Amino acid sequence: MASQKENFHVSGPLHLLTSFDWRNTFHRRSVAASLVQGVYILERDRQRGSIGHEHETHASPWWERFHFQLNHVLVDDSDLSYFGAIYELKYAHPFFYQSSPHPPRYVIAFRGTITRSLTRSEDMKLNLKCIFDKLEKSVRFRTAFEAVSSTVTMAGAGNVWLAGHSLGASIAMLAGRNMAKCRFQLETYLFNPPFISVPIEKMIKNQTVKHGVRIAGSLVTAGIATVMKRRSEDPEEDLFVVLAEWTPYVFVNPSDPICAEYIGYFQHRDKMERIGVGKIERIATKYSIGSLVSGAIGRDSEPLHLLPTAYLTVNLSESEDFKQAHGIHQWWQQHFQWQSKLYKFK
Repeated sequence: MASQKENFHVSGPLHLLTSFDWRNTFHRRSVAASLVQGVYILERDRQRGSIGHEHETHASPWWERFHFQLNHVLVDDSDLSYFGAIYELKYAHPFFYQSSPHPPRYVIAFRGTITRSLTRSEDMKLNLKCIFDKLEKSVRFRTAFEAVSSTVTMAGAGNVWLAGHSLGASIAMLAGRNMAKCRFQLETYLFNPPFISVPIEKMIKNQTVKHGVRIAGSLVTAGIATVMKRRSEDPEEDLFVVLAEWTPYVFVNPSDPICAEYIGYFQHRDKMERIGVGKIERIATKYSIGSLVSGAIGRDSEPLHLLPTAYLTVNLSESEDFKQAHGIHQWWQQHFQWQSKLYKFK
């Protein structure tokens, strides 16, 4: 949604240059974040007219240090911007794949909004599509999903990662959801993904009041959903349950209003289980009030941001400003304090 910090130094996670382990979750996250940063730099180089000239190396260190090569750049036909990239591991030695977890053969990464004049208009249009749950109909997403689908067909789901930041996280999430519904679970890294809802987590400081508001919302949502489901004659499979087999890695900062609501969303589900009303919450968590009010219930009704299962990591370190709280750079830095938890849809 919001733009990536402009003037971050090209160095990136230098601590991984001397010691790197694919089994280390922090190292894997750092690689995914660095490859997303590579897409940002590719697009900025394009806008400067640097692509194909001596400054092309602005972007390449972000993937070459991890032994990846740039396989393909994803271009948005609407504004000809570079919004994504397919990276291929240079040394896909069979030894890597004899143990788990193993490195990906391909990583497909997507950038977020860049506020330079050449991309601002189209990026902001896509942000609005996210808000109104229309991202799937965009040219950019269709291009992205075609790339994901063809890469999975060629290499297999177990050899492909998805990664994205902000708007790019929405694209990666939607692509991952669609693949998961076809029983292909891709390892997915979502950095500061937008949560399109009233920002209760940021608006209400009192924990008791906050919990009360969330309970009331769950009761209303579950009630409306139950009534509408009874009226529906569609016996279709519960795709939210199918989607629960996919476990994306979600990275949020509580000081970032764009993604902070994920913290309350998952914590509330746990609290509802503890007070004995988990069944109500399992109904409510599938829907948003907006989708129910509009009459959308069924195969295409689940709002993009509602995830049944996720491995949530929260950056507990204090952020100086919004740019730091929302920036991609925080996710490869060592000194931050993290809190991680797996949330599963039961």
